[in-house]
Amino acid sequence: MNDVPAVAAPITQREILINRLYEASELEHNLMCTYLYAAFSLKDGEGEGLNAEEAAAVERWRQVLLGVAIEEMGHLAAVWNITSALGATPRFGRANFPLDPGLLPASITVKLAPFNAETLQHFVFLERPRESTEPEGAGFVSERVYVRGTDLPHLTPMGRDYDTVGDFYAQLGEGLQAFVRHHGEAVAFDGDGALQLSPAEVSLAGCKPVICLKTALAAFAAIVQQGEGAPRDSTGSHYQKFLGIRTELRALKDKNPAFAPAFPAATNPVLRRPPRPEGRVWLENPDAFATVDLANACYALMLRLLGYSYGVRGPSSEKALAVDLAIGLMQALAPLAERAERLPAGPSNPQCNAGVTFITLRDSSPLPPGPAARRVFVERLAQLAEGAAVLRASGERRARAAADQLAALAARAQRGFDLSAPDPSAADQPSAAPAPRTPVAAPAPVAAPAAQVADGIERVRGEKLELSFEARRCIHSRFCVTWAPQVFLANVKGPWIHPDAMPVERLVEVAHACPSGAIRYRRLDGEPDESAPPVNLATVREGGPYAFRARLVIDGIPAGFRATLCRCGASKNKPYCDGSHHDIGFTASGEPSSGKTDTLPVRDGALRIDPQTNGPLRVRGNLEIVSGTGRVVARVESASLCRCGGSANKPFCDGTHAKIGFHSS
Repeated sequence: MNDVPAVAAPITQREILINRLYEASELEHNLMCTYLYAAFSLKDGEGEGLNAEEAAAVERWRQVLLGVAIEEMGHLAAVWNITSALGATPRFGRANFPLDPGLLPASITVKLAPFNAETLQHFVFLERPRESTEPEGAGFVSERVYVRGTDLPHLTPMGRDYDTVGDFYAQLGEGLQAFVRHHGEAVAFDGDGALQLSPAEVSLAGCKPVICLKTALAAFAAIVQQGEGAPRDSTGSHYQKFLGIRTELRALKDKNPAFAPAFPAATNPVLRRPPRPEGRVWLENPDAFATVDLANACYALMLRLLGYSYGVRGPSSEKALAVDLAIGLMQALAPLAERAERLPAGPSNPQCNAGVTFITLRDSSPLPPGPAARRVFVERLAQLAEGAAVLRASGERRARAAADQLAALAARAQRGFDLSAPDPSAADQPSAAPAPRTPVAAPAPVAAPAAQVADGIERVRGEKLELSFEARRCIHSRFCVTWAPQVFLANVKGPWIHPDAMPVERLVEVAHACPSGAIRYRRLDGEPDESAPPVNLATVREGGPYAFRARLVIDGIPAGFRATLCRCGASKNKPYCDGSHHDIGFTASGEPSSGKTDTLPVRDGALRIDPQTNGPLRVRGNLEIVSGTGRVVARVESASLCRCGGSANKPFCDGTHAKIGFHSS
């Protein structure tokens, strides 16, 4: 038990409060890394020496650990948002593992270790509620007892002691309340709210705007209830989840004393010969070194991108892109970390395998927003993709997965941060009224207008408008050949589009009916072209694709106002539908049940759709998801929509893509 003063001095200094939030950031960050490290060490199925029952249990444990790590990321984002709300730049860095004494209270030890009974008990201890008598895991007990902080009046920020993480957040909440009482809410929360992360950028429970004391305290309460320090009977807390794993582990050990659910990954691996070797494992194996080196570089760039996102006002496409790339880097890190924990550490440590070290940069402070930072990100992702390509030559599946992911991220960064292109946030601005057009004289119509074909788009110019047809986006809804058979001649040789064979206003209506956007037009008579709809819609088609109507930006590229995107997983033209759902006999309801349908304050604006590598469609922007009959299914500002065809929660993603090995860039 630490010697904690019964009553801590009230916090009235912003600098001291920010310093406490920095410790909270480091704490959540460190715990997230330790949970991930243990998850990466777990074996994968019967092919790695487990029986069927053990394999099923270990897979459950992996999902629990990964889920807890994601929730820790949400806690971290909540702390970042509170820090930003107070006018400070959030803390993105942390000390390298293992942590030196003094960074945390003596009752809390944090280090990287593989999954085993002792590590699991350590996790139970970290997440224990105040009244718990759970002991620390063997090998994790603090080396010495010490006291942090002082009761003397002070200006210098310093750590304070606490027994549990729940106690820490209780103290932090009390300090925040004292600060607000002293300064008032308007002065206390004077940060720019547009700098915080929000659901427009990422689907994390902690990414809720912090604008006042009530919202900040709600964030602290959510952290405690879900994670560290939750009451003993708190259903679904991290503490209860770890207790559940412990019960299963003990039962399986009773059945099979030789049961080893994880590889013997190193405890506290390091990439260079350590100046203080005690408690560390030097990775000498060249393959392990290269794998961990690349994983660490992904991790460091992830922190850079997250830091950058907090310097960009949002919602904006640039802020969203930075967050997406950061999340993508974590998805690239995972197979690399799993690979590392299956490789030998080297001759100096023949008893254990390697492991990702989560090395941080000497300074992880954010880069100033602008072209120079974008260039850094483009260059760095290209370098990571090159490094992954070298590992890919091994043919090992995890190396291939990481290489594919990094190649996709590098390409996306090149597109999204293209310095020669217009400002990437321009697509997020409100639609302007169409500029007046000067009528353009067109050549006299002829019986068979000549078509111009470029980039797979066929364009035919008439007297009053130019029609375009993009075959690769067509899903054969047949509105064109049934509503305007004299304009679109089916099954003929030679010219088949005749723009002047129908009154222009009626032809425009036909084009608007095309759900895929395969048919578009450009007015030549001075009238306005197609404009964004007043309400952004995504229609779930029975046994078919999603039909979007909005000002679309797909994978960072403006894509018009209509598109049909694959949800069966079989299209050869992903993310667009190509009709493959018919070929594979895809069945999925066009009438999913309704969920959250609260009216959105804004119903239009840019809709950004970013296909995640081997994952769902990440949709950001104001959107009403409707059934095939027009019933509202959900109104959202951010969503992940299934595109593997396997989700049990269609149209939303439930993670099935990872289980079935869905593959798509």
